[in-house]
Amino acid sequence: MISDCPICGNLKCVEVTTKTDNIPYFGEIMESTLLCRKCGYKHSDTICLEQKDPVHYTLIIGKEELNTRVIKSQSATLSMPELGLKVEPGPKSQGYVSNVEGVLERFEKAVETALAWADDPVARENAQSILDGLHQVRCGERQTELVVEDPFGHSAILHQDARKRGLTEDELKNLKTGFTIINSNYE
Repeated sequence: MISDCPICGNLKCVEVTTKTDNIPYFGEIMESTLLCRKCGYKHSDTICLEQKDPVHYTLIIGKEELNTRVIKSQSATLSMPELGLKVEPGPKSQGYVSNVEGVLERFEKAVETALAWADDPVARENAQSILDGLHQVRCGERQTELVVEDPFGHSAILHQDARKRGLTEDELKNLKTGFTIINSNYE
């Protein structure tokens, strides 16, 4: 399919390709790529096409769990409540397969970015305290709870000690999905 470029404005210069595939833990997905032949603009996206039962995973993590596999879909919320960390999905949220250490690194980069922008001394102190806590977890000086909540059921923590359960109705109502939901029952 050919489309117009949203960046350079040229007509009929963006090649749009899509394909579907089946990936473990995520199920059926659709990959799409947009590529402008004029300005080089490129955008790729992956969307899960299946919906599974909502899930809530928890695992106490420390140095021994750094290699534990974590599957995070684009609709999942990751948190470490004891450290005051929570990442909710937004419209540009992406899924990934990583391990606990990779999740910790993503949290560290986000906190370091916030720290670089923070002017308030209290905010800077809080950010540094969170970074210290993440470092302690990686070095085995501390353990903390990792929580993964996914309303569409595509996420997981693959460890024998991970606890899995469904999400309650209240938890589902309070979770962000990162998607715009259009209710056809609007009156």
